[in-house]
Amino acid sequence: MRSRGDWLRSRRLRSVIALIQFYVFQLLGFSAMALALWALIDAAIRPSQAFVSADKRTKVFWLAMSGGAALLAWLAVVGAFSGLLFSLIAGVMAGVYLADVRPAVRDYGSRGGSSPW
Repeated sequence: MRSRGDWLRSRRLRSVIALIQFYVFQLLGFSAMALALWALIDAAIRPSQAFVSADKRTKVFWLAMSGGAALLAWLAVVGAFSGLLFSLIAGVMAGVYLADVRPAVRDYGSRGGSSPW
């Protein structure tokens, strides 16, 4: 039979593990929110024609996608939904824009500039 001291130590250990898990989930949530806000701001400042020229859907689609990702990440951070699942979904949504669409539409703005260099 376990003594009272063993029970208290195991309970304290579970509390420490739960606290570490909470902070890891919060860190993932804030990271996903930062990525989603970066994607949202970047999509907002790009011209609409850049998305069409790059053959990457429309600006409105990517604004809605990154805005939805930011909303999901915010809801995960404040605890309205399951933290890890929605943080991961938001991170993937923002990551698709940042890894695939952003490089294509960024190149659109740099072509044919007035700089002699």
